Amino acid sequence: MKAVFNKEFKSYFNSALGYIFMAVFLLISGIFFSLSNIITQQPNTYFNPVLSNITFVFLLLVPVITMRTIAEETHQKTDQLLYTTPISLTEIILGKYFAAVALFLITLLITCIYPLILSIYGTVDVWSIVGSYIGFALLGSSFIAIGIFISSLTDNQVVSAVGTFGALLLIWILGWIQQSLPTSQKSGIIFAAILVFIICLIVYASTHNIYVSGIVGIAGAAVITIIYFAKKTLFEGLTVKFLGWFSLLKRYENFSMGILSISDIVYYITFSAAFIFLTVRMIDKRRWS
Repeated sequence: MKAVFNKEFKSYFNSALGYIFMAVFLLISGIFFSLSNIITQQPNTYFNPVLSNITFVFLLLVPVITMRTIAEETHQKTDQLLYTTPISLTEIILGKYFAAVALFLITLLITCIYPLILSIYGTVDVWSIVGSYIGFALLGSSFIAIGIFISSLTDNQVVSAVGTFGALLLIWILGWIQQSLPTSQKSGIIFAAILVFIICLIVYASTHNIYVSGIVGIAGAAVITIIYFAKKTLFEGLTVKFLGWFSLLKRYENFSMGILSISDIVYYITFSAAFIFLTVRMIDKRRWS
């Protein structure tokens, strides 16, 4: 994994990609810092909105560093050589993932100079800023995991970049979508049925066995029926609750207030691990197909 990490990390700086990412990220964050703190002359605890404001800019930058991660290997047919090396497929993907995360964290670390400047001219809430940085690091790592997964779905870097931006944008507006969704029991039952159908399609795509998919569908229908007669109130607001699980930005709000929640930290790590696992499974399936 270390060899893959070194190769990927160096590749960011052997081309203009890494420099462009760092330059744009630091430029935008510097602009927000100037507008929020320097011009307004408010050093006290007002740095956290800077990180909150540049989350949207980060949606644009993640596709830049993840679009070539796997898509380029697939396009140039060098993926077969990579996958026949002695190291496992999981180590390869983790090496690529940690290289992208390292680039992001180094860039984020440079922005620590901003609160240091504020501390010279006023009092800053240290723990609130530390919490914001930890949350932003976890949030960015989750975004990168999504980008790498989408990069594994195609051999076209442009498609990978657009797909990653679309997925991250959907996560960004998830809070607004939740507000307009119905919360009735009927809508919850319908949503649960749709989830079961989607799971059946995924199982069929993976196994190509209609009988296994049918068993999964029957089991899912049975679970929905049991829940309906046992405690139908569980279906109230089910759609909103389900989508809320994918709301990465909502969990970041706790960090921005200086609240370090173990559950939120575990959530981000689990979320990233899940997409890394999906990436490994997707590539493994394509390799043997």
